[in-house]
Amino acid sequence: MVVSTCQVELDLPGIESLKQKRSCLKSLAARLHREFNVSAAEVGLHDVWQSSTLGLAVVSTHADHGEHVLENAVRWIEEHRPDVTVIDYQIESVHV
Repeated sequence: MVVSTCQVELDLPGIESLKQKRSCLKSLAARLHREFNVSAAEVGLHDVWQSSTLGLAVVSTHADHGEHVLENAVRWIEEHRPDVTVIDYQIESVHV
């Protein structure tokens, strides 16, 4: 079993409150789950309105597959969510 994780640094321009930020991230996490069957949660910068660190995770049988799924998820954010800017991301896989 392989657990692949991705830490995505996001810029959220136009966000004016923590409530608005939570709404944006909640819809993004739900969509990523539907599209790619990944788990997603805010893992950093909780109190900053216009920035966030999103954690993604997927379990698979091969590291290449998990990393490919996560790369596609990040690419999807960049292409389909103009309200969110991907600043950077890092992918890791751990054999369990």
